[in-house]
Amino acid sequence: GRALLVLLLSATVSLLGGLIFGYELGIISGALLQLQTDFHLSCFKQEVLVSAVLIGALLASLAGGILIDRHGRRRAILVSNLVLLVGSLILTLARSFIVLVIGRVTVGFAISVSSMACCIYVSEMVAAHRRGLLVSLYEAGITMGILLSYALNYFFADVDEGWRYMFGLAIAPTAMQFLSILFLPVNPVKLSSWDSDCQKGLIPLQDTEDRVAAKQEPYQENHYSFLDLFRTRDNMRRRTLVGLGLVLFQQFTGQPNVLGYASKIFHSVGFQSNSSAILASVGLGAIKVVATLVAMALADKAGRRVLLMAGCVVMAISVTTIGLTSRMAPVTMARDCKAPTDPNASLSLTQHPLTPVFPHSAVSPIPPASGAVKSQAALGFAATSSLTKVFASTQSKGVLPSSPLVQKRDLVGQSKKGTVESAGPPLAGAPWAQHTVLNWITLLSMMAFVSAFSIGFGPMTWLVLSEIYPAGIRGRAFAFCNSFNWAANLLISLSFLDLIDAIGFSWMFLLYGLMGVMAVIFIYLFVPETKGQSLEEIDQQFSRKR
Repeated sequence: GRALLVLLLSATVSLLGGLIFGYELGIISGALLQLQTDFHLSCFKQEVLVSAVLIGALLASLAGGILIDRHGRRRAILVSNLVLLVGSLILTLARSFIVLVIGRVTVGFAISVSSMACCIYVSEMVAAHRRGLLVSLYEAGITMGILLSYALNYFFADVDEGWRYMFGLAIAPTAMQFLSILFLPVNPVKLSSWDSDCQKGLIPLQDTEDRVAAKQEPYQENHYSFLDLFRTRDNMRRRTLVGLGLVLFQQFTGQPNVLGYASKIFHSVGFQSNSSAILASVGLGAIKVVATLVAMALADKAGRRVLLMAGCVVMAISVTTIGLTSRMAPVTMARDCKAPTDPNASLSLTQHPLTPVFPHSAVSPIPPASGAVKSQAALGFAATSSLTKVFASTQSKGVLPSSPLVQKRDLVGQSKKGTVESAGPPLAGAPWAQHTVLNWITLLSMMAFVSAFSIGFGPMTWLVLSEIYPAGIRGRAFAFCNSFNWAANLLISLSFLDLIDAIGFSWMFLLYGLMGVMAVIFIYLFVPETKGQSLEEIDQQFSRKR
């Protein structure tokens, strides 16, 4: 009974950690539409507000590793919960732009520490044959959190100061996670030497064979300095190569940008009304959730290597297909970012509500229809969607193309004000409007890409990272790789438009396809299979193998 209780609590901690992470990523796209009106935010201020989370997260990935290794995983999660509660209260009670930015930096710091500590804690807490399932549960939580945030964005769209409720509701899952972890044992790493606490049955999830072996040969926890990550001691250099290779390939296969292209595909295959666009964005989220659940089921059966390689192969084929189809049906990318001018303007959208945008330069995948009204809601989303997406995909997840709130605002704005005038069929003159078959091939390719990412690189990268390092340096090593992940993601997202200008859209996607092939070769040569092995066995396997 106790084993089952610890198992359920570990699952709860993993799921809630992911849910909070996904929720904080998705909620800003809806909240910003109201904040922009209430605080009269310029384009620059909107970008600052969204990127504040990224700044907090980068700080956490630099400092959080020390906290996790020195003070333990459990304490790190408890601290991150308290910081997140403070950040959520600051945001809920905010009366000025500066306070909002401080709140978002605080939240970014908390969810970044929590994301690292949760994966490590759960991987150390459960038996080898359940580790893949429970660590992957974190990823499933993220996709559910993003969907939940979109539902609440939609629900609070027309509530006065609804953004306060949006930010404040993060307190509920945070408090639940805090309570769940209070009932779990103290830092499991300290118990891996099978001391008296362990014999009292605090970690009943470990296999009996493991326990017998551990009693015969007590596990010695070594102490490492940060520089050991780059030395040959215990083959640490190779482990660092595996960790950095996975996080960098995760980004360089184009994941942060493929979803920026999603909205254009939805329109090109006929998702032109608001309700169908909502359905499309939620549908893509549902695909991510289902694919992540499949990964959870297969992680401990098929193994990490198999899922990573299979996912990479499908991703490479998908982006190559998108690249080839876009050569036959050219794509238009526009740069555009304006601040709201009239606070009393109608909160309605252009005819193309799903247009995510990248920082410093908007990527408007739909050519603007002549005569359509560009309004605050559209501009607000334009200024921010990209950085939300930047942040979301840093932990391997892409935000869905746009919040349903955007479409709801559109409908409300039209019905209340009647200001949007039809400019004819929005896609009539577009060069890709005639290529129906190619558009459907592209849409299916994108769905395949999202599914493959959610089965392979999405959950498996973080699972492997939580397994391959020795306990004494696991927190710092995880944080080190994580900081490269954030940086690479930011680089990819910021350089996207410049690269398209330089080499063209289709070549960009063909380049992503080539990176996918290189990722398959890298995984085949360097990433070992870790399914069904205890963390000690994985450590010994790495120490022996040159």
